Amino acid sequence: MRSFEWIDASSVEQAATLLASGSAKAPVLAKAGGVDLLDLMKEGIIAPARLVNLKTIPGLARYGVRPSGEMGLGALTTLAQIASAPEMRERYRALADAADHAATPQVRNAATIGGNLLQKPRCWYFRNEFFHRMDGLDGDPARSGQNEYHSIFDNGKTSLVHASTPATALTAYDAKVELVGLGGKQRLVPVREFFLPPMMKSGRETVIEPGEVLTEVILPALPSGTKAAYHKQTERESYDWPICDVAVVLRMEGQTIRSASIWMGWVAPTPRRAQESERILIGKSINERVAAEAARAAVAGATPLSKNAYKVPILEVVVRRTILAAANA
Repeated sequence: MRSFEWIDASSVEQAATLLASGSAKAPVLAKAGGVDLLDLMKEGIIAPARLVNLKTIPGLARYGVRPSGEMGLGALTTLAQIASAPEMRERYRALADAADHAATPQVRNAATIGGNLLQKPRCWYFRNEFFHRMDGLDGDPARSGQNEYHSIFDNGKTSLVHASTPATALTAYDAKVELVGLGGKQRLVPVREFFLPPMMKSGRETVIEPGEVLTEVILPALPSGTKAAYHKQTERESYDWPICDVAVVLRMEGQTIRSASIWMGWVAPTPRRAQESERILIGKSINERVAAEAARAAVAGATPLSKNAYKVPILEVVVRRTILAAANA
């Protein structure tokens, strides 16, 4: 690991100014929990000249329900807090479950929601220093290599998968992130529009600009009749990276579904929406047949790679089970 400068930021404005001062040769990066960042530094994937510590900024760890009914999660709110907070379990159970199933208890106590959304993709080629040092690397080596855990959708240019489990639930809830830039300029970006398809080398994974700080995640007030569920499928019951995960948010009148939001993670470069599955559910009552029809639609068009076709039937089952769990929540 190369030497670097450490700065404790005292305000969002100071952090934004410092982050904007970086360059390609001397990058300046933000540090929250630091779980993914420090791993990448140790592995030689990134070498910042300066780290800006966000944990010294007052107020970024606050969370709670606003008078408007929205839930605000400061960027430094830990995954452990999201998983255990009674108001999260009562109002946004799918997100609480997603946070509770991320990583290990030790990591959840350190990892923040902002850092979790900004972490780099999971891929042993992307995270291998050898491939980052190869000049002129052409294409995605995972396509003809070890791709068991890579994407089965939208993988024409890259087969990487996004690494955040809370992102799947946040997109299903139609959450937004607040970004603050130079001069205190603020903008709200829906989480579903926040992620960009990652590229193998130095491509960006989010719409966040140099000099912007992710300060808050905002969940909308939910209408009455909202039910939700989340499921993460792994190879082992103990800590493991997902094969896939699914979040389903339904708005129901009695037994009839009036709106549906179904999002899938770890199967595409960014969280993927199952729009046809949503359409199938609207106006119907949930039973095994309807859930199975929606699940089949969710995997239609999958383009698995040489070693990950097994993910298609697993994803179909997880979608079906999560729909049923949401309807019966």
